[in-house]
Amino acid sequence: MQPLDIDGAFLHTPKIHGDQRGAFAEWFRGDGFAEALGHRFGLAQANWSTSAKGVLRGVHFADVPPGQAKYVVCVSGAIMDVIVDIRVGSPTFGKWQAVRLDDVARAGLYLAEGLGHAFMALSEQASVVYLCSEPYAPGREREVHPLDPEIGIEWPADVEPILSPKDAAAPTLAQAREKGLLPGYEDCLAYYARLRTQ
Repeated sequence: MQPLDIDGAFLHTPKIHGDQRGAFAEWFRGDGFAEALGHRFGLAQANWSTSAKGVLRGVHFADVPPGQAKYVVCVSGAIMDVIVDIRVGSPTFGKWQAVRLDDVARAGLYLAEGLGHAFMALSEQASVVYLCSEPYAPGREREVHPLDPEIGIEWPADVEPILSPKDAAAPTLAQAREKGLLPGYEDCLAYYARLRTQ
């Protein structure tokens, strides 16, 4: 588990064992996550999405507590996966970091509760699987506009973004902050500390 520039985000690149039959990799191990995070990754839901090239999903997050930690893997094709620190009071508030996830390196991205998540399909079709620490709860789900110039995510210039009506209508980071929709950094830290005692 390699820590990324935003606290609470990790990249896992598994060792791939290949021969004439194909390939095998351990893409998730609970003990490795527990060691890196300081607590167990509680699996409550698994999602699978398939997207055409240019489909942009996010920036999504959930109210903390309990929030929703995610572990994201692209099982077919390729995506640009993005973490956005939307935790008010965080030293990296408003910053973003992108990683490429694809079916070659088979890397996975972990995002702690309170971080925003978005991705864009780079291949003609991309299938993404993500493990979630909490089940989907519509009343706690939030979003920030993925094309917000204040965040300034550098999406590929040669790919036209395709957004859902909900994501296209999402507030900017500043609007979400004004409305009190964003998680607080101190609340997230307190929640992470609580997870480490369970």
